[in-house]
Amino acid sequence: MANFLRVLRGISDTLRLALPKIGAGWMFALLTSNFNRVSIFDLGIAAVVITVMISMHNFLSPFQVVFGRLGDRYPILGLRRTPYFLMGSLIASLVFTALPSVAVAMSQGQIWAYVAGFALMLCFGIGFASTGDSHHSLIAEVTTSERRGIVVAVVWTFTIISAIAAAIVVKATMGDTLNIAEMQRLYNLTPLVVLVAALPMLGMEKRRTAAELQTLAAQSQTAAVSPLKAIGVAVKMVRTNDQVRAFFGFVFFSILGIFLQDAILEVFGAEVFGMTIKQTSSFNTLWGSGVLGGMILMGAISSTTNISKKLIGQIGGFGTAFGLGLLTMSAMLQQQSLLTPALVVMGLFTGFYNVGALSMMMDMTVEGSTGLYMGMWGMAQSFGMGMSSILSGALKSALIETNLLSATAGYTAIFGLEVVLMIVGMAVLRNVNVQHFRSVSKADLTLAMEQGASA
Repeated sequence: MANFLRVLRGISDTLRLALPKIGAGWMFALLTSNFNRVSIFDLGIAAVVITVMISMHNFLSPFQVVFGRLGDRYPILGLRRTPYFLMGSLIASLVFTALPSVAVAMSQGQIWAYVAGFALMLCFGIGFASTGDSHHSLIAEVTTSERRGIVVAVVWTFTIISAIAAAIVVKATMGDTLNIAEMQRLYNLTPLVVLVAALPMLGMEKRRTAAELQTLAAQSQTAAVSPLKAIGVAVKMVRTNDQVRAFFGFVFFSILGIFLQDAILEVFGAEVFGMTIKQTSSFNTLWGSGVLGGMILMGAISSTTNISKKLIGQIGGFGTAFGLGLLTMSAMLQQQSLLTPALVVMGLFTGFYNVGALSMMMDMTVEGSTGLYMGMWGMAQSFGMGMSSILSGALKSALIETNLLSATAGYTAIFGLEVVLMIVGMAVLRNVNVQHFRSVSKADLTLAMEQGASA
């Protein structure tokens, strides 16, 4: 009976950690499967402008280090993660209520709308940075290394389920032609979805007494460093520690490869194959279903076998490169029939990649500085996603919108570049070793912190 109750408790805790990701999945589904398509193709706004807007939150990822350090150093009511997560969620979700009207005004050439659009995404980025580090740090602190693989799989499964659900709602709501009023009603749901999804997280974090907080502060190797100086410390670690630099590079290049097509895929479907909003909305469902299947499968495998997290990441990376190769062939040969298998294969192996890479992120931390390290890995992930969005929009504008290349040739070049980037990411991963990281990083972190504190 005790074992049964323990299993039930484990399942319950895993689900409570996973449910808040529904909000993140919903928001990113709207941004990358609807807002991008509507703004670029239907409203005629330059692709590079929209993709830079969408990517802005990624370049605010250093705030993950700041919020991680704030949580480490300045608990609220004895809690180091939950309050920062809730505040960030509220800020990020409220942005969506203004996006449809701002996009319409941008399409009409109104300067204030461009300023407002970038300001909104600035607020979204700051709020999302707070939620990202807080959530990942909480998972790292309340799970064991043995359970982490399956917990990560379930957490990201809920992200994908949310993205799939959002795509289905978009498809049902938007129809075949653009209706701004319908789009506005859809986006107005975002704060409700995000905050309701966050409620199960309440109570997961242990409320610390003043004495416990003092003990944690004394144990922390980062106690003397302010939140803002933690960014400098993180940069120094990337420059001086070969293991930190290798893992940062692996995350950056592989994420850049996976998501380079993300902001322009629906536009590709519209331009090359003449697909409607309803039809291109299914792209996220296909890809998300593949990711979901991949994470469930690899989560089960990793929890029942001794397969290494590094090997999981490598299988996922090379498999994703193969799927991107199919997408490249679809563009080059103008074969719409290759789209579905390409998206499913990309999704399946991205699911494998997620389990391996995210589990490795949580293993590659030093006790007492979890927030700092999770902020660093989150920064690499965000920089990769941000560069992918900017680069895709810039390439589309430079190659296709200027008529330098045909749409077919332009998209072939963009998707082919993704294959190369994924292979580079996998090559960098070969140099990463968790045990070596832990043996050298503690001393390096202490030195970096001492220099950061005195700077």
